[in-house]
Parts: sequence; structure tokens; C-alpha cells
Amino acid sequence: MDAAEYRYNRLTWPEMNGAIARQPVVLLPTGSTEQHGRHLPLDTDLFLGESVCLEVGKRAGGGVLVLPAIPYGLNLHHIDFPGTIHVEPEVFIAFCLNVTKSVAYHGFEKILLVNSHGSNAPLDDIIARRTTLETGSLCAACHYPNLAIEEFRTFKDTETVAHADEFETSLYLHLAPERVQMELAAATEDVMGAYLSSDSTTPYARFNDYWSRWTDNGVHGDARTATAEKGRRIFETTVTRLLELCSEWRAWPVAERRDFHERPPQAGIRW
Repeated sequence: MDAAEYRYNRLTWPEMNGAIARQPVVLLPTGSTEQHGRHLPLDTDLFLGESVCLEVGKRAGGGVLVLPAIPYGLNLHHIDFPGTIHVEPEVFIAFCLNVTKSVAYHGFEKILLVNSHGSNAPLDDIIARRTTLETGSLCAACHYPNLAIEEFRTFKDTETVAHADEFETSLYLHLAPERVQMELAAATEDVMGAYLSSDSTTPYARFNDYWSRWTDNGVHGDARTATAEKGRRIFETTVTRLLELCSEWRAWPVAERRDFHERPPQAGIRW
């Protein structure tokens, strides 16, 4: 098989040794299976995030290896909508940490969690920190919409960027329009205050209540203004910036730890 194969699970174990030798950035997409309004499939987060990662792998020329995506996440707030799958945060962290530690064990030095479900973001941060601090590898985490949000704000038609909205619906229309039921696209009145919001991009205080308390359709924002062209621009911006991020991360030095104690610290303490 071509040494530039970018899908982790398409390699054989002897080919994996070649991949380890070239030290690509290993991407772990973290998604969810949850309601996304009446117009989008339950796989929205999973499909969009994985599509971005696979395109980055395809364009990276051997510099990126993409793991199979994590399809479930923290979703109790959506559980009143049929089909949503919820995983407890402790289970999610433990499972993903086993994945990243396995990757580190095999000798990959740079790992990047690419999240597509807002509620996973704080968990991904913990996973990345623990992977870095408990292995000899470096692990970072990013939320893919943040890579495109500045560009999206230059052409969006609605204020709120949150869930099953103009952003996600446009991106899905670009990637798989046959799965989007635009005749059912809807909006939910803004629930943001001056400081409090469930908007994924708010710089202030975030919260997540049971969504059934404030929306009848599962949308936060307005999906009716979504277009495939907006989705194309979101996709290209996200892929371009994630490629740049991976290039920077791949070149990031792995420095040696240093102990500044004047007396030897206690060994064997488990945190």
C-alpha cells in the first residue's frame, strides 16, 4: 500500500512501522450521535467532523493519519429527542484516553483531537492534557468550527452560531445535500443573554439545560438561510486552517523534562 495512506485503520501492522517512522500528526475526530433538528440526520457532528479530517489527511501528503472517529459523546441535554445517544463524561474520557495512549505507545509523538460536538470540548481538553502528561507524546485538542468562524462571520445571514443552524446545515448541504431536508429547516428564538449562552462560540459563560425545555424542533439558530455555497466556503476554510495547524503541530519540538528539586522528590506516587 502507498506509504501516504492517511486512514489509520487501512494500514497493516508492518505498514504502520513505516507510518511511525515518518511521524505524521495522528487525528482523532470526536463526534456525537444526537438530534439536529427535523432537517438534519443524527450523524451531523460525526459526519461533518470526520469529513473535514479525511480531507485534511488526503491533502497532507503523508503528514497526517486519521483514526476512526468516535461516534458518541456527552449528550444528556438532548436525550428527550428520539435517537440521541449519551455517554457519561467519565466513560468518554477513559475510552478516548485509551485510544490516545495506545497511539502514543506505538511511538507517534503528535496527536490532535478534532472535535465536532460542543459538549465534548472540555472533555477533549482533559484527554489531551492527560495524554501529554502521562505519556512521552504531545496531544492537543481543537473544535473544528472555531477554525472557520471568523471567515463565516463575513458572509453569514443569521446572528447565532450554535446547533443545526446556518453553519452546520450549510456544511452538510455542501457535502451530502441529498440527506438534508431543507423543507423542514427551522429556527429557534435566540436564548442568549448578555453573558449567558449555549452558543458554542460565546466568550462568556456557557450552560446546557435540557433542550426540550426551550426548543420544539431541536435547532438553536436559523437553518433556513443555509446554502451549499456557504458550506463550500466553510469546508475549504476549515480544511486549509486545519492543514496549517497540523503542519505547525508536526514541527513542534518535544522537549526533555527537567527536575528543579534540590532534594529528590518522592517516587511512585500515582495521581
